[in-house]
Amino acid sequence: MSSEAPLHTELFTVRDFFRYAISRFNAAELVFAHGTTNALDEAAFMVLEGLHLPIDQLEPFFDARLTTAERQRLAGLIEARVTTRKPASYLLNKAYIAGVPFFVDERVIVPRSFIAELMRSEIFADASGALIEDSSNVGRVLDLCTGSGCLAILAAQMFTEASVDAVDLSPAALEVAKINVEQHGVGGRLELLQGDLFAPLQGQRYDLIITNPPYVGEEVMHALPPEFAQEPAMALDGGPDGFDIVRRILAEASDHLNPGGGLICEIGEDREALEAEFPHLPFLWLDTQESAGEVFWLSAEDLSPSRSAPRKKAARRQK
Repeated sequence: MSSEAPLHTELFTVRDFFRYAISRFNAAELVFAHGTTNALDEAAFMVLEGLHLPIDQLEPFFDARLTTAERQRLAGLIEARVTTRKPASYLLNKAYIAGVPFFVDERVIVPRSFIAELMRSEIFADASGALIEDSSNVGRVLDLCTGSGCLAILAAQMFTEASVDAVDLSPAALEVAKINVEQHGVGGRLELLQGDLFAPLQGQRYDLIITNPPYVGEEVMHALPPEFAQEPAMALDGGPDGFDIVRRILAEASDHLNPGGGLICEIGEDREALEAEFPHLPFLWLDTQESAGEVFWLSAEDLSPSRSAPRKKAARRQK
């Protein structure tokens, strides 16, 4: 029987738990890719969110002494992160994207799309030369593969006069999305639809289509770190080369876009393979602070059937 004292009896302040969590996470060689990229940021998120404190204000609370219940909670969260390898967002039922909080659990992947950052940038809307120069002209938005509903909700917040449809194949994911729609108070303009991509839309057209579809290839799926293996496989698996669903979206999107509309889509790190397979499409690649060549824009005119068909599928580089 171990003679070690319980962790919560040895650590007393926010600083104590922050330092301990960093050391423990680094020693365990955890993988960070669900909202944070390193042990320091992961520790800050877990400690602050675990204490219901603002997640961007660590310094003011560093030397605050914690109650016994708070210490026990943080000790349990840190231990669970290491032993289960669950993403921190599952342990806390909270994820932030573009600074906006969302409820999450194991029914959905942890929100982390680069599209969210782009939607808040001048390149996207309401600026000279932006993809959408006047957001008031956007009346209908579609979010395909909505998952937790985060991108659809951000779109509803951004395009305040628009109606938004959010589609997902998973009924379980839509249960989570419903929680977020209710929490953010956009239910009057945002409808959740269950089905396979465009199937439940009955020919409806939109000014903007947003999608972060499954795009992980078969080889990578078999080698996912434990943190990713905790997420729903159907939300990650894009088929043998990762492009099965992306191809379907590209083939059908023009039937659901209004003139002057556009499609924004995240596809991961295989820009060259996609361009090789679809040389007729003038992809506009949109970079963020942490990504390059992972999100593209195509206008309704770019996707017009009058353009030539894609060439035979090219071999795709595995990540």
